[in-house]
Amino acid sequence: MIEIKNLDFYYKRNHQVLKDITMNFRAGRITGLLGKNGVGKSTLLHLIAGLQFPVEGTVNVMGYIPHKRQLNFLQNIFLLNEEVPETTLSIAKFEKVNAVFYPAFSHEDFVKYLAEFEITELKERIDKLSFGTRKKVFISFALAVNTKLLLMDEPTNGLDIPTKATLRKILRLRMNDERLIIISTHQARDLQNILDSVVILNNENLLLNAADSEITQKLYFGIATGNESPDTVLYREPSVAGDQIVRLNTANEESNLDVELLFNAAFQSKELFAKTFNIK
Repeated sequence: MIEIKNLDFYYKRNHQVLKDITMNFRAGRITGLLGKNGVGKSTLLHLIAGLQFPVEGTVNVMGYIPHKRQLNFLQNIFLLNEEVPETTLSIAKFEKVNAVFYPAFSHEDFVKYLAEFEITELKERIDKLSFGTRKKVFISFALAVNTKLLLMDEPTNGLDIPTKATLRKILRLRMNDERLIIISTHQARDLQNILDSVVILNNENLLLNAADSEITQKLYFGIATGNESPDTVLYREPSVAGDQIVRLNTANEESNLDVELLFNAAFQSKELFAKTFNIK
């Protein structure tokens, strides 16, 4: 669905954001785009959406060149930015004004998602709502447009724990083989148990682009037994139940992907991590 080749992007020549990035994003997945603040996650989403132009290299999305902003492309992509838009419209009026641009938009879905977030009054002015409630409105709209590609930039910022759980449930239920959802966040724990693949960026470069099945085939996530070889351990973190570790999965053991531990392992043991996933 998305093919990126030799992508370079910088705002100034002495401030390169992305350097020689080559990777693909497949349909039928929820992909977590992880990285520390300022590594280019939002910039990459804007390049995919056509709001920024590559300095070098190419970005191809569903057969389109994003920055040409062709109608069929725009009707099949939605970018939910981290910032909440300023508007004095009511929820109902906002829907009426914006839904016409998306042929697959569903009013029924919009109302259903709002209800999941405990919002039932569509006559409320959006600017009169709390920040968290406004964010729920825009998340509900983003889901209801039913585009093939949905880009979400830090969607869980400002949400409480129950709302994050509701969002994870809705995202998983709305997935199908023709849709791709990319979620950018620096809060890896918020995406636990919903990701099909993970991308990690760091200081211009790509640290990881892998399906969850590949990750758990190569790495084991669990509690330390004390018998681990130090050469196989990428990350260790104390917990009440004992040290949580990420180590090489030399015995083909089954474990569940822990996104936060994976993220920490990628940065603590960069050389071993790169070798494990054949990253140059």
